[in-house]
Amino acid sequence: MDHFTPLTALVGGSLIGLASAVLWLGNGRIAGISGIFGQLLPPTHTVLWRLVFIGSLVLGAWVSSILVPGLGIGGPGGAPAQLAAPPANSGINPLIWVAISGLLTGFGTRISNGCTSGHGVCGLARLSVRSLVAVLVFFSVAIVTVSLTGIV
Repeated sequence: MDHFTPLTALVGGSLIGLASAVLWLGNGRIAGISGIFGQLLPPTHTVLWRLVFIGSLVLGAWVSSILVPGLGIGGPGGAPAQLAAPPANSGINPLIWVAISGLLTGFGTRISNGCTSGHGVCGLARLSVRSLVAVLVFFSVAIVTVSLTGIV
């Protein structure tokens, strides 16, 4: 976090909160991305709104990259986002590293019954004790991981 930009953080956070509130108030659904994505397969009768929501996430990121050229790590003019590389001298292919990371993340969201968006944004806003515990665990593990690996 060498280039913290409070304005882009404020705008981004406000848009995430607004999208979560609109989905909750308009559709009665929690904006937990792992739950939304995870229930696409097998398809159910609620697949359309899930596809629209996920498609809007992708479209919103693409439109943002066009409207604010160079939007990346550190804000406008910052370096583009890159995948975290595997530890040096580990011999792990970066694609395998990303696949393992994704599987572990998916497993974690399944056993915690939600992800950072569902628990951290929506659950805390609803004053859910279960979400508070989940967020404390998420952040604790993240702090330990960054401390051990040095990858930010």
